Amino acid sequence: MTLAEQLARWADKLRDLAAFGLRFSTSPYDQTNYRQVQDIALAMLAAAVGEPPAQLEPLRAPVLSRPTPFVGGDAAVVDEAGRLLLIRRADNGLWAMPGGALEVGETPAEGVIREAWEEAGVRCQAERLVGVFDSRRCGSVTRHHLYHVVLLCRPLSLELHPAPEHAHEQRGVGWFAEADLPADLDPGHRSRLPVVFQVWRGGPAFFDA
Repeated sequence: MTLAEQLARWADKLRDLAAFGLRFSTSPYDQTNYRQVQDIALAMLAAAVGEPPAQLEPLRAPVLSRPTPFVGGDAAVVDEAGRLLLIRRADNGLWAMPGGALEVGETPAEGVIREAWEEAGVRCQAERLVGVFDSRRCGSVTRHHLYHVVLLCRPLSLELHPAPEHAHEQRGVGWFAEADLPADLDPGHRSRLPVVFQVWRGGPAFFDA
């Protein structure tokens, strides 16, 4: 990777952080800081492509300031006995697959593996695509348009060691058979879990065709 390519990747990461921050922040102080991050991202991108920052300024509104639909990744971790790993979410108290926003610079597989480790404390290997789900059609309760990428994962160990720094994200972790799933499932996950077991048994992946 050339220095220019690396600068462009760093600029894209900063752009992403600034765009999300400006979208969610209500603090004028935070918004000012995120705009400064956005300025740095624009300057780095200009340096990467060899153009003056003023020439890239028209990109601020259509590109730098508007995130695309948010992309999240969920780890459908199923063991050899057919038990699915679930966490009890701290924000709503409901059971769900470990997952979260995919980060700039990582693949979906890397993202769901990271989320499974951070939230549930299990090491796993992503093996198959379960599906790509639209939050507007699968029951997710969210103000924002999301794409959920769900990957079927094989646990490398059944021992669970949730990371202390992510303890605030969940209130419990457990393995559940398909016939014994918790009644209090997150609605956005309830609709997707049948597809998880279908793919685990060898069925096709889902997409909204």
